[in-house]
Amino acid sequence: MTLGLINANPVVHAKKERIARTEDLHCDDAVDPLEIYDFVRDIRDPEHPYSLEQLSVLSEESITVDDKLGRILITFTPTIQHCSMATVIGLCLRVKLQECFPPHYKVDIKVSPGSHADEESVNKQLNDKERVAAALENPNLRQLVDECLYSNEL
Repeated sequence: MTLGLINANPVVHAKKERIARTEDLHCDDAVDPLEIYDFVRDIRDPEHPYSLEQLSVLSEESITVDDKLGRILITFTPTIQHCSMATVIGLCLRVKLQECFPPHYKVDIKVSPGSHADEESVNKQLNDKERVAAALENPNLRQLVDECLYSNEL
């Protein structure tokens, strides 16, 4: 981890109320953006004790689903342009989606256009299967991802 906070004073927003859903969401294996958002909104930021939702790193509008093509696209916005944790955030999103959704979906994870100084490189790392697999084999990185996914402190 870094020696000091990269963004020492992030803007923190209130968490939105969860929408109660009563229909059987998996009866036809269709996935909608709100369902995905409900699964990823509570992922903890790697640097702060806040969720990605609280830091406005992602929103319902940043998730698109194309059921016909079997594609999910999540676009997230790091809190600062030179965020060194952007790839960790992307890994957290990918791992969470792999755990929660049918494997036939192609998942693309990208930083919002213009939101990161090294946008092209981050996007390439997050969508390269071999790089993702190698990153998750690193025990320190995997521990950090697991802490972000399974932290109950929010």
